[in-house]
Amino acid sequence: MNSKYLMRCVVLVVLSMLSAAAFAESRVAFVDADKVVENSPQYEAARAAIQKEFSRRENDLLSKQKYLKKLEAKAAKNAAIMSESEVKRLERDIITRRRQLKNAKQEFREDLTLRQNEEFNKLRRQVIEVIKEVGKEKNLDLVFSVGVVYANKRVDISDQVLKRLRKRFKKKR
Repeated sequence: MNSKYLMRCVVLVVLSMLSAAAFAESRVAFVDADKVVENSPQYEAARAAIQKEFSRRENDLLSKQKYLKKLEAKAAKNAAIMSESEVKRLERDIITRRRQLKNAKQEFREDLTLRQNEEFNKLRRQVIEVIKEVGKEKNLDLVFSVGVVYANKRVDISDQVLKRLRKRFKKKR
């Protein structure tokens, strides 16, 4: 049994040395994808486009909310001097408008989230494409992104990827 155990240990040591040598020959790099995305001009352009696209609806919601508050204030202030039918009509109007506003806000949030996800996924595809290009040009075997605790600046290609994204953005303009 001792000889089998010794043989297994020798085999494990040899295999670990071989895999360490193979890993040492591998060329690896790291990309801070969050940094690349958040600092890319594409991100800022998408953010501005979405803001422009949704600003009218957002302003409409705000004005509806202000009007609802005015109605609520009017109901609170004038309920004592209004007829019972006027109070009930105003209360129904407030309830209806409150419900409509709630639904409109929910729809707005859903549409905004959907649009943001569309733009983010488009940008993510561009970033991955550029990472692959840089990786091939630098003859890299592996590029890490998420879950890296430490990366030496020597293997961090984030700035190179960001530079290439900026170039692409300028070409499209």
